Amino acid sequence: MQTLTIEVASEQEALAQAIAAIESNQPLPPRYLFDSDEALLNTLSGNRFAILKALSRAGAMSIAELARCMQRDRAEVRADTERLRAIGLIDKTESCDLHFPYTGVLLELCWRSDA
Repeated sequence: MQTLTIEVASEQEALAQAIAAIESNQPLPPRYLFDSDEALLNTLSGNRFAILKALSRAGAMSIAELARCMQRDRAEVRADTERLRAIGLIDKTESCDLHFPYTGVLLELCWRSDA
């Protein structure tokens, strides 16, 4: 397994990175792209990011186990995990446990001055 890079990039930037990787014959590491800082921060709330961390550390677990581990309400954890599954950041195993299929996350946020 590999580390997942989560970053903000426009479609043009993502396409340029993919073309550069193909031209250099170097595979791109696993990445998840958001089109804005706001989209990233709205989607990866503190609780959702904590779910990624918990699953990365503990491995696959049920919603009940995850809620107990995080000391959160099961319904809230279910809602957060459903959102993370819907966008493809976590999976379900054959036994219906939640699974984060990477060894960790590298979160890249970069702001530049227009000046």
